This record gives sequence, C-alpha cells and structure tokens, in this order.
Amino acid sequence: MELSATVVLIGITVLTSYIAWKNPELLNRWMFTPYLIKNRNQWDRFFLSGFIHKDNIHLLFNMFTFYFFGRVVEMFLLYRLGTGLGLITFVLFYIGAIIVSDIPTYFKHSDDYGYRALGASGGVAAAVFASIVIMPLSDICLFGIICLPGFLLGIIFLIYTYMQSKKGNDGINHGAHLYGALFGIFFILIISPQSALQFVEQIKSFRPF
Repeated sequence: MELSATVVLIGITVLTSYIAWKNPELLNRWMFTPYLIKNRNQWDRFFLSGFIHKDNIHLLFNMFTFYFFGRVVEMFLLYRLGTGLGLITFVLFYIGAIIVSDIPTYFKHSDDYGYRALGASGGVAAAVFASIVIMPLSDICLFGIICLPGFLLGIIFLIYTYMQSKKGNDGINHGAHLYGALFGIFFILIISPQSALQFVEQIKSFRPF
C-alpha cells in the first residue's frame, strides 16, 4: 500500500477509533453531541467525532470507501496544485467536509439532549462525490454486484439520502451524507471550475449500451 495522505488519515482514524472503543469516557467526549456543543462550548466535537466509529463494520466500510475515492481526489489535487499545496488542500478538504456536513445537524438537534452521532461519513461522502465530478463515467459497484456509472449512482444516492434525511427515523445521520456530498461537489468546482465543463462533456458521451 503506497503511503499517501489518504492512507495516513485512515491510519489515524483506525487508531483513534480503537482507542475510543477501549475508553468509553473518551468515546463519549469525542462524540458529536449538538446539545453539549451549544451549552458547554465543546466545539472540538465537530472535528473529533469524525475520527471515531461505532464498531468494526462502521469503521471498515467508511475507510474502505475513503481509500479508493480519497486517492482519486488526492491525486487530482496534487496534479492541480503541486505536492505541498495539494497535500495540505486535501487534508483540509477532508476535515472541512467532516465539520461542514455536521453543521445542519447541529442546528437541527442543538436542543436535543439525547442526540449523538459519530463517524467520518461526511468526509467520505465528500470524497466520493468529488471523485464523481472528476470521473463521472467510472463505474461504482455496490457490494461487487451492481455497477453503475458514478454520476448515475450519485443521483440515486442524493435522492435517497434527501428523502431519508426528511424522515430521520433510522438512527443514521443522512444529513451528514447529503451535505458531505454537496461539499465535495462544490469544493472541486471551486478548485477547478473547468471540471464542470469536463463533467458535462463526459456525460454527453455516455451510452448505456
């Protein structure tokens, strides 16, 4: 496995998640809890909650996804901005996505003492959708069975996530997925506005059969 910023972020997340599993007090302190952020000014929870996960499955799914899509975004930024600035921008992109994706949830649940969330889903979703903007026709496979071009799967995912975020009854922070995805899209378009034209041109060439 080639050492990269993506791999380093994964390594840090695996380590901090493992430490948190062994220390419930630390897990509770790092968890995204809007009520405590508002009433105790624990703003670091926006950042720290992205580096802990519920269990092995949650961690594996997020980090496995981030490895493949994060590398695409990282390499794109290195190519566009150069090594030093590209690496810094990529790390800020990932951390920024984790923070920004939780802002709507914060305002929605800031008076809900019982609400808690954790995980890097916002950052991972941002990486997935940033890579879709870069390579919209590349196939994304679900469970290695159903494969669709990234832009089609992205549309389906956004619709599903939006609908589920409105229901909010399955214990998953769909808002983080939705706003993380939007963050990833707009981030790439700001860094590289011409990516919008390239995206459209690639979509025009798409043929389902």
